[in-house]
This record gives sequence, structure tokens and C-alpha cells, in this order.
Amino acid sequence: MDTTQTDFMTLNRFFLTNQKDHHHATGELTQLLTAITTACKAIESACRKAGIAQLHGLAGKMNTTGDDQKKLDIISNKCFINMIKESYTSCLMVSEENEEIIIVDKEKRGNYICAFDPLDGSSNIDCLVSIGSIFGIWKKKGSDEPVTSDALRPGSEMVCAGYCLYGSACMMVLATDKGVNGFMLDPSIGEFVLTDPDMTVKPRGNIYSINEGYSNMWDPAITQYVDNKKNPKDGSKAYGSRYIGSMVSDVHRTIKYGGIFMYPASKSAPSGKLRLLYEGSPMAYIIEKAGGLASTGKERILDIVPKHIHERVPVFMGSKDDVQDIINLYTKHSSPEQ
Repeated sequence: MDTTQTDFMTLNRFFLTNQKDHHHATGELTQLLTAITTACKAIESACRKAGIAQLHGLAGKMNTTGDDQKKLDIISNKCFINMIKESYTSCLMVSEENEEIIIVDKEKRGNYICAFDPLDGSSNIDCLVSIGSIFGIWKKKGSDEPVTSDALRPGSEMVCAGYCLYGSACMMVLATDKGVNGFMLDPSIGEFVLTDPDMTVKPRGNIYSINEGYSNMWDPAITQYVDNKKNPKDGSKAYGSRYIGSMVSDVHRTIKYGGIFMYPASKSAPSGKLRLLYEGSPMAYIIEKAGGLASTGKERILDIVPKHIHERVPVFMGSKDDVQDIINLYTKHSSPEQ
């Protein structure tokens, strides 16, 4: 019997199917997402052949946020910018790799604003650890000439967010107002195919994810939280520790297995290290649409209105109960009697 699959729920088909539920849809968002998925396919291909094509290593520059640029960072950034520009769907972009906003030429403008980290986890590129791309999309308000303030929007106003994971397989995870869905890239047909419908985060997990090398610079709340998970006082089983150092990989594992991902503020980085617009907000949107929680420890990430495009933010996200534990500890340690 022929077992060849002939009916695929591809990412494009998924977009078009869901578009029917929105009677006033123009197809512009679908077109933008198609451009982003094409960019991710090109980045996946570049990552796979990076060692052979000598694309590993530093490009000899630092990006606008002070991180060393890798050769693949630059290639990935160009892929995102060029594909989105030529989709005729966006008027303004924000990239981790560009100091200022990117305004699309007037004749190619659309109605959406896109913020992205074209290649997250750059420090892991050369040792073949999983890396990824992150993006968030907002609808532009008004028809005025696009300016920086148009991009300074809270994550709660996003219409869509997603990430693409380049690992043992390539997966696109997309969050909309209808939930979170995962699509695996099938190399035999060159398409993302729905493999993980309706992804959800379990209410509580048993994994905490944080770089413990900075433990001497943590707030007391984080120190107590990690100690509670490693040495539970109630006789429960201790949590496992998993930390990859690539936000896409760590958050993807957290969605799949539950638990908490933490990148807190520290004495050396009092505002945190992760960027709000193209890391914190998109990932918080995905986590919350999957039923989880995302907080700075003191406020909901999706409620924060950025003051500048590269603003940093502390991050705690994952299973609701696990994140609530750290929120409770922050409340306890900030109370007057502490």
C-alpha cells in the first residue's frame, strides 16, 4: 500500500484557512508571514552549510546592543529585511542588528510593523547548539509617515508573534489570537507542516532554566527561588536544571515540558539583558497564548510600553504556577518588613 502523504496542512494553507474567519481580512498579514517563513528557510539553509561555507566566526563588528556580530547574524538580518521589504506589507521594522528603525520605501509600504531578532543565540553558532529567530508584528495606527514612536508599543497590542528554531529539526512556532501552533520544516517538500497543533504550557513543570554563573549578582528573590527548587523544604522532588543559552531553545523546551525560563536583572545588568521589543514581548505573547505567564517579577511583560527600541527587560516566563512563585517572592522581598 502506498503510504505517501498527499494532504499537508502547510503553514501557508493554515494562514489561508484562518483568514476565512476574518471577514475583513485583506491577506496582507498572510503575505507578511509568508515572507518571514521564506527568510527563515534561507537562514536554516545558511546554518546547515555554515561550517562548509566558512560562515562560522565573528564578522569583526559589534551590533547596536553591544554584542559581537557573527557572520550568520549579518546574513540572517539581510534575509529578514529584504524579504519583508519586498513583501509590500510593512512600513517599519526594528532589528536587533540595526541601531535605528528601518523605514520601508513609500512605494513598497504596507500596514504592519515588524520587530525581530534575526538570529538569537549567536554565541552558540560555532559549536552547533540550537539557535533561532524571533519576531513580533503590530498593526500600524493611522496613516502618517512612520516614525520611531510607531514601534514603541506594548506586546499586548501585537497581532502575531513567533519564533523559528534551527536545531535537530527546523520548527516554526506561531502565536495568534487563536492560540499557538508548531510547524516542522519538511525538507523533502520545502514546506513547514503542522505537527504541533494547539500547543500549551502545563500549569507547573519541574525544570528551572537560568545561568547560575551569575548567582552572586542575583536579587534575593531569585536566590531564594532557586534554592527552593534545588532544596525543597516540603519533601517534594527537586527541580532539574536545564540551560542552553539560546532563548528560542530554552523557551521552546519550557513550552514543551513546562517549568520556568529566567533571565533576570543583575548587579551588572540592572535592567536585564534581553530586549523587550524583539525578544521579551514576542516570547511573552507566545507563552501567554499557550496558557503560561510572563513577568519581570514585578509586572506583566506584555503591559510594558517601551521607551526606546532597544530597551532591555528582566524575563521570567513559563508555567503559570512556577512564574507565580517568583512573583510572590518578589512581592515578599519588596514588602516593608523585609
